[in-house]
Amino acid sequence: MIMNASKNENGCAKVYARPAARFVSSIALSGALLLATGCASSRIENKLPSTQTQVNLNHANYKMVHAGAIGRSYGFRFLLGLIPLAAPSTGAARANLYERLGVPVDGKSVALINTVEDRSTTWLLLFSIPKLVVTGDVVEFRPEEVSAPQSLHVVSQQ
Repeated sequence: MIMNASKNENGCAKVYARPAARFVSSIALSGALLLATGCASSRIENKLPSTQTQVNLNHANYKMVHAGAIGRSYGFRFLLGLIPLAAPSTGAARANLYERLGVPVDGKSVALINTVEDRSTTWLLLFSIPKLVVTGDVVEFRPEEVSAPQSLHVVSQQ
């Protein structure tokens, strides 16, 4: 620290610190703020699921169960994101999506269509929290109505 000295009217020396002390305290305050903050990053992926079925939805063979259903999965990484302890998974996000529907779908012909995966990470000083959000529309397929063959009545003329 740089000190300056001056004499007052009594002849006594008066010692005071220069603005260097303010500089050191502002650096300490900036460091404390840096430790308390973080940042986030995100990317959107539109990956096709591993099992696919081609179904035409061009006529009334389905009904919308829930539009815009959302499921989330979280992970945890330590030491600037270098050591993964838990990773978010698509399966866990989809399971969360079906749990949050509020409608039982077990045993029904349902499908998740128009799916989008959104991955984001919140970065903090010592750890990061990756998040996976799956969004899609849940539809239930109706059985196709097969028209019964019409019986022909033969009328005999006599």
